[in-house]
Amino acid sequence: MRRADATRLVLLAALWGASFVFMRIVAPVLGPVLAADTRIFVAAAALGLYFRLIGFDPQWRRWWREYTIVGSMNTALPFVLYAYAAMSIPAGLSVVLNATAPMWGALLAAPLLRERLTLARFAGLVLGVAGVALVTHPEPGVDFPPLAIAAALGGALCYALAGVYLKRRAQSAPARGMALGTQLAAGIMLTPFLALSPPVAPVTPLVIGCVIAMGLLGGAVAYLLYFRLIIDIGPIRLLTVTYLIPLFGVLFGAIFLGETLTLWTLFGAALVILGTALVLRK
Repeated sequence: MRRADATRLVLLAALWGASFVFMRIVAPVLGPVLAADTRIFVAAAALGLYFRLIGFDPQWRRWWREYTIVGSMNTALPFVLYAYAAMSIPAGLSVVLNATAPMWGALLAAPLLRERLTLARFAGLVLGVAGVALVTHPEPGVDFPPLAIAAALGGALCYALAGVYLKRRAQSAPARGMALGTQLAAGIMLTPFLALSPPVAPVTPLVIGCVIAMGLLGGAVAYLLYFRLIIDIGPIRLLTVTYLIPLFGVLFGAIFLGETLTLWTLFGAALVILGTALVLRK
């Protein structure tokens, strides 16, 4: 791998890891739906402007159905679930639970894509379950709400479902069009629910800045890096970003939010990463 590609890969992991920190700040103020929807529309606006400047055509009439379906599974629902989780659990915990997405994908691929569940993949699933049990292990005086844990795991499941659908039904859709189309479709889908989730606390400049950062950095810039890497190093090698995101998310949570790094968290995160490596192993 070239040095420039490795730099982009690490930067992509850092941006997506930081998104969990931003969401931990934003969600307790805006609520889950508004936090997710504003993040989505900022990213969609930035990507739409950029694609217009370079003359890229997303072919809306041809691919609107794929954009809508993938946007619901890969953006709208998981973003709301992670925002809900961020209202009550640490960013570091959310990002570790997010890393279980490949494990969900392995479970779904067996019946839906008829991919063989090898011994290595099964071992990875077992390690992943053990890792989740460790990172969610309650410390004295700390009690993680079960619904928040379930929401974060549900978000990872949504990503896995979207991956299966993409592989079966939408492989021919343009990658850059998918980036913009799914964001825009997801934002439109969530808009009718904004009245059910008003802000729960005063909106500060810090919250506004975090929303913009999530949309621009974790959304628009991250997607541009993502699709550049798909071209340069291929989708298989790009999967290594899955191992790096929890490292950045846990580190940023400790540095910027003062989250405690317990032995349970470190051991659990290590097991989840190891399990992910086995699941993704070819």
